[in-house]
Amino acid sequence: METGAITAYIDVAQIVLYIFWVFFFGLIYYLLRENHREGYPMDNGRENGPRMGGWPSVPEPKVYKLANGHEVLSPDHNRQDGEYKGQPMHPWLGAPLEPVGDPLLAGLGPGAWANRADVPEMTHENEVKIVPLRVAKDHGVAPQDTDSRGQNVYGADDQIAGVVRDFWVDRSEMIFRYIEMTVKGSDKHVLIPINFARIHEDAIDVHALMSHQFANVPATKSPDQVTMLEEEKIMGYFGAGLLYAEPNRQEPLV
Repeated sequence: METGAITAYIDVAQIVLYIFWVFFFGLIYYLLRENHREGYPMDNGRENGPRMGGWPSVPEPKVYKLANGHEVLSPDHNRQDGEYKGQPMHPWLGAPLEPVGDPLLAGLGPGAWANRADVPEMTHENEVKIVPLRVAKDHGVAPQDTDSRGQNVYGADDQIAGVVRDFWVDRSEMIFRYIEMTVKGSDKHVLIPINFARIHEDAIDVHALMSHQFANVPATKSPDQVTMLEEEKIMGYFGAGLLYAEPNRQEPLV
């Protein structure tokens, strides 16, 4: 027999190959199971319907210690999912859901949101990450850019929705995340995600919403902070506006 052979049919290289196959299968199984820590068990979209765990089964909860001292479980079987208000358009399983009530607040489609923690996101220096310029006084608008504070905000109907009050800056990324606006005819302040705004020299346009719909943008609990859950709901509201702000947006282009 040649070097490394154990019998006429088995040698060391073959055993190592088999060990690698077992290891690789175990690795794939482990990764698939760890992937089930988020998003499982799945909801079939029907009230009181079965919840599917998939294969392999959902792993046992693991404790993760965060930098701020808090601990979270993954998966957390007691965590509530994001709420939505909808009903199937057709009686068969898998039919698309249509909003019930105000479609911008229904939490469906582009307006869906995740049930994130209802606390502000923090920086590595343990400061609130996203704050208005009136709080982050060491930040400001670059001289070559447009300072829109005090200018009007227009909706998709070309009507004035409110007036810009302030910009909210991300201290970690050094970019603006939100535009704070005072709603026309009230003292309510709402946040506009910066990626939904088009900033001009004399005004700001927001195509996602009609002017009267800004009054229902989800508000923040604090005037100078926004929690991760509030960010989800605000983004969901503007996202839903791209499809539901007016009936024609749900129709074919041609």
